[in-house]
Amino acid sequence: MKEENVTHGFWYADWSFPIFVGIMSAAVFAGTHMYVQYGVGAFNEVAIVAMLKAGLDGGSYGAAAAFGVSFLFARILEGSLVGILDIGGAILTGIGIGIPAIFLSMGIKAPIENFTLALIVGAILGLIVGGIIILIRKFTINQSNSTFGAEVMMGAGNASGRFLGPLIILSACGASIPVGLGSVVGALLFYIWKKPIAGGAILGAMVLGAVFPIL
Repeated sequence: MKEENVTHGFWYADWSFPIFVGIMSAAVFAGTHMYVQYGVGAFNEVAIVAMLKAGLDGGSYGAAAAFGVSFLFARILEGSLVGILDIGGAILTGIGIGIPAIFLSMGIKAPIENFTLALIVGAILGLIVGGIIILIRKFTINQSNSTFGAEVMMGAGNASGRFLGPLIILSACGASIPVGLGSVVGALLFYIWKKPIAGGAILGAMVLGAVFPIL
């Protein structure tokens, strides 16, 4: 099989990415079901699972919900611009802890208590997250007809997140001058505020990218 055909096959197609995210999310969401029902099986760090445990014991899921969903939102933005979806932040923390905490706080227990339903709901959530990332990339960074050497990859851990700032800025500069300028300014402001520059680079690029869309 020729290389040009391989790179356009299932493993490289944009439409297959939400499927992979959906499969992983189904497993993680079902793992949370196992933890809630049997006390084992959660796919996450002990400290983060402890937030959910505190909600199960005390009835207040605010900390787990806010922490998990904020991670999910940040990783969706990061994945859309850089092409790297952090499994730990997006799927394990966001879908595995944050969204179940929201469901439980709203009194929606069926997706957490039923294993089959947990698989289905997790898969749907993963499809939505993967679809959002691909959709945003289609209308932003991919309009410049450049892959920036990444496309959408899986497995950037939280420990490596500090090194993504320069990669985000380079990707933004390769997209267009306004997007690159916004990324640099955003990173600089976050550096002054002593915050991770990756977040500032992403927000700055998206703001100017919306004002000056890539043709």
